[in-house]
Amino acid sequence: MAAEQTAPPEIRPETGGKPDAAVVRDALGVGVAVGLSGFAFGVTSAGSGLGLLQTCALSLLVFTGASQFALVGALAAGGNPFTAAAGAFFLGTRNAFYGLRLSQLLALPRALRPLAAQWVIDETTAVTLAQPTRRAARIGFTVTGLTLYVLWNLTTLAGALGAQALGDTDAWGLDAASPAVFLALLAPMLKSSTERITAALAVVLVLAMLPVLPAGAPVLVAALAAPVVLFLKGRSTPGETGADAGARTHAAAPGASEGIGNSAKGQAR
Repeated sequence: MAAEQTAPPEIRPETGGKPDAAVVRDALGVGVAVGLSGFAFGVTSAGSGLGLLQTCALSLLVFTGASQFALVGALAAGGNPFTAAAGAFFLGTRNAFYGLRLSQLLALPRALRPLAAQWVIDETTAVTLAQPTRRAARIGFTVTGLTLYVLWNLTTLAGALGAQALGDTDAWGLDAASPAVFLALLAPMLKSSTERITAALAVVLVLAMLPVLPAGAPVLVAALAAPVVLFLKGRSTPGETGADAGARTHAAAPGASEGIGNSAKGQAR
């Protein structure tokens, strides 16, 4: 019987999985589509006052779009560099949780894990988790990460050089690129009503704090939206009330009555 044991439920056996070509095709599609948006970051970063080397270093070392846009956006608004970096850090902490999940699925050698950690972002996580086998997961993660990392850095360089050639980016309205691209990256992630409510509350908090806090600080206050929504959601569904219990008992009544009736018939026989 030991020989018939199957793989863990999250990774099915390697036989009958998704063809490698299909995995590569899907991974390339995600990597190319998202990687091209690095151009917007390059333009925005250069327009916020960062130099060419600083802009490219952010994409090479940070490599998480939302955090990068948050950082340069806060700096462009005149925020303190430390406050801007704190906001970017909090946005990037989600990647640590992604890494915990991907480490189980990919089971990479220890020597490769520090290198692979650089590619743990939203897109690589989504492609990896969609695969049926460990082999497909590794291919999806590698192709998505490599494609996205190369394209993101190349387009960042192109965007920064283009912004320098344009001169005053504010005259072209390119200061709107940062919030626009940030919203474009964020919107597809808001799938449940709880997530949408949290995002809406975060926007309200930011708008309320803009007149009273220094630039870069409102995004830190917006982080309070998540625990507030979770607290209110927990208060609205505090376990099972008497009404809930009554409703559930009423819903189960037909089956319960039938069971009691059958038991009585059996005893009568």
